[in-house]
Formats: sequence, C-alpha cells, structure tokens
Amino acid sequence: MALAGLKVIEFAGLAPGPFAGLILADNGASVTRIDRPFAASSDVLCRGKRSIVVDSKVPTGRKLLEELICSADVLIDPFRPGVMEKLGLGPELFLGDGVRKGLNERLIYARIVGFPRTGPHKDMAGHDINYLALSGVLAMLPGTSEKPTFPLNIVADFAGGGAMCALGILLALVERARTGHGQVVNVDMVSGTRYVSSFPLIQSYLGTGMLGGPRGTNLLDGGAPFYTVYTCKDGGWMSVGCLEPQFFKSFIENFNKSLPEDFKPLQAWRPDASSQFQTDEWPRLAEYLKQGFLTQPRDFWADVYHGTDACTVPVLTPAEAGKQTSYIPTRHPQVSTPSRAHFDSKDIILEPGTHTEEILRDFGIDATRLRRLYDEGALGIFRKQRTRSKM
Repeated sequence: MALAGLKVIEFAGLAPGPFAGLILADNGASVTRIDRPFAASSDVLCRGKRSIVVDSKVPTGRKLLEELICSADVLIDPFRPGVMEKLGLGPELFLGDGVRKGLNERLIYARIVGFPRTGPHKDMAGHDINYLALSGVLAMLPGTSEKPTFPLNIVADFAGGGAMCALGILLALVERARTGHGQVVNVDMVSGTRYVSSFPLIQSYLGTGMLGGPRGTNLLDGGAPFYTVYTCKDGGWMSVGCLEPQFFKSFIENFNKSLPEDFKPLQAWRPDASSQFQTDEWPRLAEYLKQGFLTQPRDFWADVYHGTDACTVPVLTPAEAGKQTSYIPTRHPQVSTPSRAHFDSKDIILEPGTHTEEILRDFGIDATRLRRLYDEGALGIFRKQRTRSKM
C-alpha cells in the first residue's frame, strides 16, 4: 500500500485528529495512538491503529514520548495551541529552531486547531458548529426562514480538519522526499472549512452563479424546488437534484404520469418542462411537488425514478445504505489495493493501552527497561497494579 512503512504517532483526540490518522492507517501507515492513563475509549476511528498508554506527567514517560517521536515519520497533534510546548515536545525540539539541530529533522509535525492561530479567537474553545459559523459557510446553508441548519459535524471537523490535515501530511511527505527535511503542517478548521467551501463562498462574494443571492433563494440552498428533499406518504424522503433542463424534463414527466388521476391541486395547475426556470412560479411548483410526493410512499417514487436520468433517488437511512455497501465505511479513494469488505467490532473501538508492550518491543525497549517504566508509572499503571489486574 502507498504508505507502508510510514510510522505515525497520533496523540488521542476527538474527530479531526483521529480521522487524519485513519486516512493514513487505511493506506498502509503504522499508526500508534498515544492514550492518557485511565482514558475511556470512545473513538470509533481506530481501524488499523495500535494504542499505547503513556503518562506524560512522569519524567520517564515524557522521555519515552520523545523517543517514540524521534523514531516516527509523522506526528499528529490534536491539542489546543501550546499544549505540546508545555509538555516540552514542541516542533522546535524535533525540527530545530535555526540555531540548534533538531532531534528528528525529517519529522512531519501536523497540528490541528479550531481557530486560526492568529486572531481574536485563537485561544478559545470551540466545536464544529463554531468553526462553521466563523467560516461564513453556516450562514449560507439551508434551514428555515429564521435560521440556517448544520450538517452534523462533517464540514469543519472532518472535511476542513481531518481530511485537510491528511492532505497536508501527504504534501509534506512529497516535499521531504525532495529535500530530506520535515515540516510543520498547520491546519485550523475555520480556514479548512473555507477552503473546501471555495465554490459557494466565491460565488457569494461575486454575487453570481448558483449561490449568488440571499440564503434560500438559490439553486443549491433549497431555493429551487428541483434541488431539495421531499417527504413521502410513509414519512420517507426523496432527494431531487435535476438542475439541468434535460434532467428536469425527465423528472417532471415521470412525476406527472405517476400521480393519481384525481390529483388536481392548485386549481388543476400542472407544470411541464418549461416551468423549471420560471422563478416566479417556484413557490407554486414547490407546493405542487410537495403535495404530489405525499400521495405515495418513498419506495414507490424510488421505483418510478430508478434507471432514469431524473437525478431523483430515495434518502436512505444509515442502515439501508450499509446494506448496499458496508455498515462501516471503507477507505476511499481506492488506489489499487482493495479494502477489506468486513470489519469486526474490534476494528471499531480501540481500548487504550491494548498494544503497549507490543509497541515498545517494536521500538526496541527491552524487558528490563519495560519493567522500570512500569515501576515508575510512565505507562499509566504501576507493575504491581498491572500484575493484579491480570490475576
């Protein structure tokens, strides 16, 4: 696989950091997650990773972390600004500072934070919805007339954070292959969200294109009745995305002929292919489609549009989508080596410290030093506690 042989140290975090590590692990990298003592495992982005518990507050634990990082190709830092520096593990230690030589100058030191590192919010706590808000993107998203809504924590955490971090790491690895030197990869989720949202943001700035008008009046934000979601008779939903005239023609013709004979709302008004871009008719078209979809259940409409060019498909539940592919998403994009089609539960949740001794053996730690690390509490528990826990 493309990243086979790459050693990655991932400090345990939430969402974006683990997702960046998952992308690397799914493509062959050896990813070691550093967990804190007594941490509970709630991370489901653990496929292909190993875990070691290290107590950074113990001097020998901190020294062990330094050694692990010195032998790694990539470090993923998910903490707020300054945390790694307080541990004495900032990037200058490994990459050098222009005066002193670094301990691992080939290291790719990747950092993910919420807000830009300079600016009024740089030291604040936040989550996806906050980064989305400051990016300018939340204000553009569909919702009600009173306020926009948000797409879970997908845009900032995973697209603007984790995926951008993985991309930055890959770019830095390409540069390292050319120069032999590592780099710091800085990702903040506000800027990352803006970058992946370049298309709508630029259109909004220019006041042109599919997203140039006020929220809720454009082609892609729920303003167009032919690019939205409709509720069906059984409570299921159908997604309609027939933007191009030929696709709308297929959609409306199939829709009209599939309605009950007695369906005559809006004084028997009936749209045709010419109705698509008559924007003054959009409210009436939206009402017509809303009432029409309510005459039949979702699967009826799914059958109507199956195999057509109407760009209209059912909204599947997570379970339904999983039956068609796999319940646990597989790696993507596919480069050459097929992904595994099945994952056991052990692939999903990784208990902290599961691979502590295995990892340390791989890093050349002998039995004598391993016992000493346990005795000093560097691995989160003392050796006597570990012995009792195995009895």
